[in-house]
Amino acid sequence: MEQIRTKVIEMEKHEWRVEFSWIKAHAGHQGNEMANQLAKEAANNKNIEERYTKIPKSAVLCELKEQSVKQWQNEWERSSKGAITKYFFYKIEDRLKLRLNATPNFTAIVIGQGNIKSYLYKYKTIDNPMCPCKKR
Repeated sequence: MEQIRTKVIEMEKHEWRVEFSWIKAHAGHQGNEMANQLAKEAANNKNIEERYTKIPKSAVLCELKEQSVKQWQNEWERSSKGAITKYFFYKIEDRLKLRLNATPNFTAIVIGQGNIKSYLYKYKTIDNPMCPCKKR
């Protein structure tokens, strides 16, 4: 945008009148038709050297996200921890697509800890992991 302003100021110094307005495409306006023709020629010309040095922010963010997910997946696969969670969510990319309400109960089930019978039995808080009773 700054480059456009600079060009406008430069043209105004030479007493050029600069006006921006919307013009309906393909309506026979000479300047618009010329711009369309030049754009088509440029698009079809394989010999034109690319002249840009900036990458869109959206492309950078997308690339960073992809790299982060790949790195996370590699670390997830190498880790010996989280076996129960890996059973539910082996691929990080698939897990990120889900919209989950991570309540304490949900988290306890997925990580295999908390106030569930198998966990309580593991730490000898109850005598039988299959006990239907409400006692702890």
